[in-house]
Amino acid sequence: MANKSKLNRLTPGDYLIYFILALAAIATVLPFLYVLAGSFATDKELTEKGFFIIPEVWSLNAYTYAINQVNILQGLRNSVILTLLGTFMCMAFSLSFAYPLSKYHFRGRNLVLNLVIVTMLFSGGLIPSYIVNTAYGLYDSWWALILPGLISPFNMIIIKNFFQEMPQELEDAAYIDGCNDMGIFLKIVLPLSKPVIASISLFYGVGFWNDYFASMIYLKTSALYPVQIQLRSIIMLTSQISELAQDYYDVYGAPPDKAVKMACTVIATVPILCAYPFIQKYFTKGVMVGAVKG
Repeated sequence: MANKSKLNRLTPGDYLIYFILALAAIATVLPFLYVLAGSFATDKELTEKGFFIIPEVWSLNAYTYAINQVNILQGLRNSVILTLLGTFMCMAFSLSFAYPLSKYHFRGRNLVLNLVIVTMLFSGGLIPSYIVNTAYGLYDSWWALILPGLISPFNMIIIKNFFQEMPQELEDAAYIDGCNDMGIFLKIVLPLSKPVIASISLFYGVGFWNDYFASMIYLKTSALYPVQIQLRSIIMLTSQISELAQDYYDVYGAPPDKAVKMACTVIATVPILCAYPFIQKYFTKGVMVGAVKG
């Protein structure tokens, strides 16, 4: 009854807002549905139709072509390992760096914060980064993709601001009970920081999953390629499809260039997209509390 009476109190302005939000949601979802449908479509349908969300004839040619050209499963495995390892290490260092900086009594706090902010404004550039990674033996390894960006200044500052909003009385009570700084950090601070941990982990994870430029520069062994590099190879190969490929695929012929690009988009997007629903409830709270206050 309470929900029904609340709905009856909606004003025309509320209905207008809901209508606009519904249109915005549809406009956001429809392009992805078109890409998903186009990845299963045939060359004829993609050529004749400008837009559709359900193909008339379903074809797996684009996915078959992508799997046969490169070991896409190996690329997905590499990306998953790289994303999990990189996210874990970045979060471990960012959390441990942000916690002491959130304490006003920490000596040299302002100096360290200023040095962190400087790195957000200036960088050495591509050539010095390449020289440093090569000199330390990181070339052709995943460490070249993880270690240089181990701590993101922007993400670290969000975490620091989140820590500053925690009641100091909790830590004082833990000190009285005999807990040391490490125990407070592990047993009190981290369990209460699930929103910001989930949010920043998503930022780091998406960054590692979508990494393309650094992988192209620092990796030369194909067995280490993440999925983004392999998808790039697939898209480049689609422009070289010859007429001989018509005999290899099924009755619908070789996959169209557009369908292959759509299939690559789906392959690269769906895995990381599946992780969002599990942390969505923490996302808004973690970002807003850490970014607005402090």
